[in-house]
Formats: sequence, C-alpha cells, structure tokens
Amino acid sequence: MPLSPPAPAPAGARSVTADAYTRLTEVFPTLTVTELAPGEPAPEGGGWVGAEALAGGGAALDAFLAWDDAQVLRDYGTRARPDVVASFGLHRYAWPVCLLITVPWFLHRRVPRLPVTHVSYDRTAGDMRLAVREPDSFACLPGDPAAALPGARVVPDEEALRAEVRAAVAEHHEPLLAGFGPRMRRRGRALWGMVTDEVVEGLWYVAHLFGDGEQERARRELELLLPGATRPYVGSAAFRELTGPDGEALPTRDRASCCMFYTVRPEDTCATCPRTCDADRITKLAASAAS
Repeated sequence: MPLSPPAPAPAGARSVTADAYTRLTEVFPTLTVTELAPGEPAPEGGGWVGAEALAGGGAALDAFLAWDDAQVLRDYGTRARPDVVASFGLHRYAWPVCLLITVPWFLHRRVPRLPVTHVSYDRTAGDMRLAVREPDSFACLPGDPAAALPGARVVPDEEALRAEVRAAVAEHHEPLLAGFGPRMRRRGRALWGMVTDEVVEGLWYVAHLFGDGEQERARRELELLLPGATRPYVGSAAFRELTGPDGEALPTRDRASCCMFYTVRPEDTCATCPRTCDADRITKLAASAAS
C-alpha cells in the first residue's frame, strides 16, 4: 500500500502531526494523544507526569513507579524487585511515546522533535493518555506541503529522514534513561536495547491495526530504520520467520532486551523474549494466530 499523502499544512492549520495522531487514536483507542495549543499549560494533577520530571529521577519517578509496584502486587499476588518495577515503568512509558515519532514518519514522512519538555503522560485512568506540545521543529522530504512552514527541516531523501527518526527518539529518551537507569541497575547497552525494542514492537503492532498490508510495510521500514550498527541503538530490527505446525509462516523477532517479566511469572514469557526458545515461540505464535 502506498504511503498516505501528506495533508496540506498552511500556516494556521492543524499541526503537522495532528492527522497522524488522530489516525493512531482511531485504530488504537486505548491511547489518546492530545496536542496542546501554543501557550497552553501541560496537564497537572491526578496521574499526569511530565517527561522532564521523570528524567529528574526524584519524587516524580518514585510516584510513577509506585503504580507499577501496586499493579504487579494486585495482578500477580507478589512483589517484583525494585529494578524489575523500574523496567516495567520504562517499558510502559517508552512504548507509547516512541509512537509519537514513528507514526508521523510511517504515515506521512514527517519526523517531529519532541524533547522531554514537550511530553506529559498519564496511565492511571485505565487508558494511556499523552499530552504533547506542537513540535518546534520537524523533518520532512522535498515536496511535502509542510516544507514551507516555520521549523521545517527538509532532508534530501528517505535515508536522511530515517536518520532524523533515530535522532529524535534518542533525543527524547537519553535523559529518561539517565533517570530510570540507576533504578533498573542497567547501563548503556541494556538501556538502549530496551529503546530499540520499543521502537520496533510499537510500530509493528499498531501497523497491523492500520490494515491493508501495513504491518508488512512496517517490517520493511523498520529493517531499513534499524539495520544494525546505528548507535546508540542495539542490533537490528531482527525480524525472522518460523514455520508453524501446518507449514504456515509465523513472523517473529528477537528482542535486544528482556523486560524481566520472567522474574514475576517464570512460565509466562513473551514470544519475542530472548529467553523463549523457538519451539515455545511456535506454540505461542500458532495459538495467537488461531485466536
């Protein structure tokens, strides 16, 4: 399926990312993205927390991780180790936030720059809610109607735009890793392995909700985005196929990191976990396909 044509973006119109975020919420309604008007304050109170506060690693991060600690105890009847709780918290933050960058790129070839000052998050009301400031700058390709807007950085080709995606995700997550890392007892490569996985698995998942072969297109795009040796990311998109019991192809990938869920429930690992052998992957994937 061809790319969605970029929406016209004359001055004073909706933001350059609005159509992408609207489409994301349409297909994945448990994630709501609200773009803040210029000068509008970020939401506060309740479960809202700013990404900048999480990166600070203090009381805001304590409160954020208390939610994960309580959730594990409630749902599994046991307490997780503090480093595991922190790993869950980073995963649950990074997975949706990566979509703020990858979905506009995937749908419209626009890459917003969203530093930690631009994003707030609330996952305490049952669904995930993100509040996002309109980007001060974004990258796009020649011919995009948005190329004439203030803040546009026109790059020459698709590879240059992929480099912008990698840079935008890294810019947002680097300070977050500084805040979460000590709690997780992990350092550079392990932390960036988690970000690599969130980039890949988030877009791969929502692309199948877009329909019409978009998941396969996402796989191709992600393989080009993360071919390996693209620091600070770890490894490649790492897609491969297994053969099911009836000869069917079962797409999977090899995660660069482990979410540590096995420490809570050892018998229940995900199908892309590095701890899951291929035989178990086939069983899990075949059951999922059948359902």
